[in-house]
Amino acid sequence: MKVIVSTKNGKSYGIDLPADKEPLLYHKKIGDEIEGDLIGLPGYVLKITGGSDISGFPMRYDIEGNRKIKIYTSKGPGYKPKRKGEFAKKTVRGNEIDNTITEVNTIVVKEGTVKIEEILGKKEGDKEGDKQNE
Repeated sequence: MKVIVSTKNGKSYGIDLPADKEPLLYHKKIGDEIEGDLIGLPGYVLKITGGSDISGFPMRYDIEGNRKIKIYTSKGPGYKPKRKGEFAKKTVRGNEIDNTITEVNTIVVKEGTVKIEEILGKKEGDKEGDKQNE
């Protein structure tokens, strides 16, 4: 499972959660707050804002449980209308995390004493594909 952490300054960081820690997120819902210690960010508090399942369907805050269903919608996660008043039938996932969820989106609610950049080892201007000359 991948946890995406968004900060208040607009930056996002992807953290791969080990398989043995994934069950600690099960049964959490969109809007719940989790401790950052769970994903390696000591002192941080994170709020779950969404995610997507193994098939790529987005989680919706207004669908209870962990089921996958088709809804008739005019807005919200999973559908962006092209014209005003347009509706569509879309498949979405419920608001509860289970073993079918592959990505969880979070936002920082409370920061820890150490900056996220220092914890994750990323510096300003670094890109994941860049290799440093030795």
